[in-house]
Amino acid sequence: MATTVGRNIAAPLLFLNLVMYLIVLGFASWCINKYINGQTHHPSFGGNGATPFFLTFSILAAVIGITSKLAGANHIRFWRNDSLAAAGSTSIVAWAVTALAMGLACKQINIGGWRGWRLKMIEAFIIILTFTQLLYLMLIHAGSLSSKYGPGYRDQDYATGQGHGHVPHTAGEHKAGVGTTMAV
Repeated sequence: MATTVGRNIAAPLLFLNLVMYLIVLGFASWCINKYINGQTHHPSFGGNGATPFFLTFSILAAVIGITSKLAGANHIRFWRNDSLAAAGSTSIVAWAVTALAMGLACKQINIGGWRGWRLKMIEAFIIILTFTQLLYLMLIHAGSLSSKYGPGYRDQDYATGQGHGHVPHTAGEHKAGVGTTMAV
């Protein structure tokens, strides 16, 4: 039970972030479609000079965030240090782009002007996602601090069959999991 503390906390956060990224992708796509069509006077749109940049980075953050959650779901499923590498690297990129979108959201709020409810909702979701993505990122990397929280980078090499219960083999004997014979 102690080895799944990080997994039990990260799994619901992964699902929450996935749903929020999907919502951001849908609403940001609608808004940028209205912007491209020149319909910025739509009652639920509005905007200012930062809007096209904010929407572009919001869509980019949402797409990268969704793909990062797919790698994260694989890591939650297997919960090993080799799946941590893929989940961790994509999560860092997703968090970085989300943080850039948050900066543009803050700039858009700071500029002011009339913004519709859809833009305000995307701004709020991006700001919330910046912090929940950072929390998720810290949770999946918690295993590097203690094996109690999950797999870390210090785990034994399990790919060659040399786990914790390794019994030395004699020279020239074939080892399970290795495609050749080798002296140990």
